[in-house]
Amino acid sequence: MAHEISPKLQQSIAAIRTRTMSWKVQDYLNQIPEALLAAPLPEALDREAPVALVSYDSREVVPGTLFFCKGAHFKREFLDQAVRQGAIAYISEKPWDVDLPGILVKDLRPVLAPLADLFYGHPSGALHVIGLTGTKGKSSTAYYLKSILDVHLAGRSESGIISSIDTYDGVERFESHITTPEPLELQKHFANARGAGLEYLTMEVSSQALKYHRSLCTQFAAACFLNIGYDHISPIEHPDFEDYFASKLRIFAQTPVACVNLDCDHADRILEAARQSQRTITFSQKNPAAQVFGGAVRKRGEDILFTVKTPRFQRELRLTMPGLFNVENALAAVAVCEGLNIPESAVYLGLMRARVPGRMEVYSNADSSITAIVDYAHNRMSFETLFQSTQREYPGRRIVSLFGCPGKKALDRRKDLGEIAGKYAELVVVTEEDSGEEDTLSICNEIAGHVRETGCACLVEPNRGEAIRKAVFSCEGQPSVLLLTGKGAETRQKRGTEYIDVPSDVEYAKTFLQEYDVLHGLDGLSQVRGLLALLPQLGKLAGTTVVVCAQDPELAGDLEALRTLGVRVVRTGLEHAAAGVREFGAKRLLVLAERGGVWLDPANEKTRLDYMDARLAQEVLESGLLDEVTQKNLRICLEALEAGAEECALLPAREEHALLLELLCRHGHGTAVGR
Repeated sequence: MAHEISPKLQQSIAAIRTRTMSWKVQDYLNQIPEALLAAPLPEALDREAPVALVSYDSREVVPGTLFFCKGAHFKREFLDQAVRQGAIAYISEKPWDVDLPGILVKDLRPVLAPLADLFYGHPSGALHVIGLTGTKGKSSTAYYLKSILDVHLAGRSESGIISSIDTYDGVERFESHITTPEPLELQKHFANARGAGLEYLTMEVSSQALKYHRSLCTQFAAACFLNIGYDHISPIEHPDFEDYFASKLRIFAQTPVACVNLDCDHADRILEAARQSQRTITFSQKNPAAQVFGGAVRKRGEDILFTVKTPRFQRELRLTMPGLFNVENALAAVAVCEGLNIPESAVYLGLMRARVPGRMEVYSNADSSITAIVDYAHNRMSFETLFQSTQREYPGRRIVSLFGCPGKKALDRRKDLGEIAGKYAELVVVTEEDSGEEDTLSICNEIAGHVRETGCACLVEPNRGEAIRKAVFSCEGQPSVLLLTGKGAETRQKRGTEYIDVPSDVEYAKTFLQEYDVLHGLDGLSQVRGLLALLPQLGKLAGTTVVVCAQDPELAGDLEALRTLGVRVVRTGLEHAAAGVREFGAKRLLVLAERGGVWLDPANEKTRLDYMDARLAQEVLESGLLDEVTQKNLRICLEALEAGAEECALLPAREEHALLLELLCRHGHGTAVGR
């Protein structure tokens, strides 16, 4: 393995060793079916020797290690190093001429997971592990569940996650570069989570992980089959669709709770496989007979609202990230929560605060003529869904698509994605996307050939940063949506066998949108023009009364402007806000605070709520997610509503003209609370 072992990871390994039982060689041999042995066990093998470590990384070998000879890039020198450092035996698919007993097996893959599980003491059994599989939607559903579970666990702990985006196991937190880790890493993550006291861990389970037994021995508390499409078909992945589909269905053999999407292709066969589980929970937007049924999908501003009916509750739910297709992912998360009996309030608040790094992240230039959407969409199914959703949500806009394809895997994507992008976009920019050991330009040209067959304009630019810049500047004078897909918020590119640090698509998008604005004289000017155009509306506020709770002297200009326009402004302290509303008959209360607004995740500005009704505000108060200051301010707003106010607002004290913008219904970075 090429990466260096950090001191923190070394400490983690040492800590885990102290928590695992000292099994003997014979205990590990008992985990290997006789049918998998390729040769008799050597007489020199000491079956009573205690095993200190199971590993395939020669750098971490210690005396008493069972060492796996594994990987396409395995070298004899790795085994020699393991011998020098005290390994007691090696496990391999072929014999090696070394002074060390060898356990020869026909296939390492089904052997790895049981031995890793034994070494770490079956850690998944101490957790609620949720497994998600499907062609698209795994990452989004995983983060929806993580958000819900974090709300449920508020004040106790954070939930873990193993995804294609990030990994967090209670000890380590890092950017991922594989969907499902190899068995030793996977069981180590479970052991970390167990040792750190985590209760829940959500993970993406790829078809490769199921086919090649990476997730074998994992005890899932619930598993969800999201959908199935044509993907990962190649000589080194799945030879055909049947192999791909059958691999994914294996997940149901490892869980008591199976969640199934009735709206996906081949739903009948998926339901049949789910019968291996003790309980099946279905979800759908089309079939009212599903246990979790969603409908009445609508947009309100940037939010997506939809109703859901389950055996336990019926109510409207809200997603605060774009993409109408995300309703299906949300329903999957709700179905899992039904199976695990997660409270309704945690489901509601968790979905509302959910964010997926690099997934449907939207950025616009100053005059909103260019909207850039950064997303991980990378296969035929997710591409088709993304383009169709973009057409519905941004009607009449020109679409520019930027993407690439990885080297030596999912080879059919090059044709599939090229054809789909060419079908929907007016311009396609093809660029680098984890080319690995394959030539980037060759991959790009192959994709471009399929794009051009559709008649769509196509540009090849292997440098991803320059490609995004060209895509942005292609929008001059035309309202456009840029779909920057495949990499999301990732900050590494696979080149050769190494992962190289690079700026993310998010960073590129922000940088080049700003550059576009500067070169076109839009930086700051559009906002000024917008404010000037709104000034006549201020006259409509004459005769109204507003209670303001603020101590910032810089607000004097806004307050004087309001009084000049005939607005009665009553300033008061927080403790007297409700009384001020009642006494003066005010219809609005404005509270200015250091942060302003209600953030469901204090570290993520995108989880700020633009608007809440009184019922939601009460639920948020009771969730335990807010800091003390925000809790106090929100309670005062609820008291003011009871005193007769029609709407209250929590505003950032440091935002310029926060009062004027709020009264003009141009909410900045605050939160409005209504009845």
